Amino acid sequence: MTDPVFYADRDELSAATAGEQFHLTGPEARHAVTVRRLRAGESLELVDGVGTRVACEFLRGEKDAMTVRVAAVAHEPAPATQFILVQALAKGDRDLQAAESATELGVDRVILWQADRSIVRLKAERAAKTLGKWQSTLTAAAKQSRRAHWPELGDHVNSTGLATLIQSTPETRWFVLHETAEVSWGALRTEELTAARSIGLIVGPEGGISDSECERFTEAGAHTLKLGREVVRASTAGPAALAALCAVTGRWS
Repeated sequence: MTDPVFYADRDELSAATAGEQFHLTGPEARHAVTVRRLRAGESLELVDGVGTRVACEFLRGEKDAMTVRVAAVAHEPAPATQFILVQALAKGDRDLQAAESATELGVDRVILWQADRSIVRLKAERAAKTLGKWQSTLTAAAKQSRRAHWPELGDHVNSTGLATLIQSTPETRWFVLHETAEVSWGALRTEELTAARSIGLIVGPEGGISDSECERFTEAGAHTLKLGREVVRASTAGPAALAALCAVTGRWS
C-alpha cells in the first residue's frame, strides 16, 4: 500500500530536514489525524505541489496538528514538456471527470472553456463556486495520484478568449481534438512532440466544436487532430490523448 500524501505550504516545507521533526497544522493535519487516523510509526509523504516531496514517519497528532520525523527530502524536476487541457464545460460532471483523470495522468494546467455548444453555462454569480469545485477536484486527484507537482487551474475562457490564448502562446503546440480532422494521431511525429515546450489539447462539449470555432482556432495557430476511428465522450478524449502523450514524450519511461 502506498503512503498517503498531504499538502504543506512551500515556505514551511522548505525548512524540512532529514532526521529532524516537522510540525504541520491546519486542515491537512486534521485529515491525517482524524480521518486517516495515522498512528505512531506509520509513514506518509508531504508535498508542496511544486516539486518537493518529503518522506516522513508519523510521531503524534491531536485535532488539527501533527508532528512527524523527516526521513528524506527530494526535489522532483518539472517535466520537460508541459501538458495543458482545455476542457469545455459539459453536463453530468463529465467535464470534471475529464479534469480528474487528466490530473491523474500528469496534466500541468487545466482551463475551463465555455464553448458555443456547451449546455452547461458558467454564470457570473456562480463562477467562483464552480471554479472552487474544479480546484477541489484537481487537488484531490493530485493527492490520490501522489503527485509532487500539482496542476494549475487557469482562468476560464470563452471561444474568443481561447483563440486569443492560442495566438499569444506560439511556443505551445495546440491540438483541437475533432472527429472530422484529416490528420490522425498516428501521423504525428514523436520528435515534434518531444521538442515542444508545451502541448495543449482542446476538447469540446457534448454537441461538438462548431465549424466557426475550429476556423478561429486554426487561424490562431492550432491544428485539428483525430484520435482514432471511434468517437469518444467529452470526458474521455482529453485523458486518452494525455495517456498517448505520456507514452511518446517519455513521461512513462
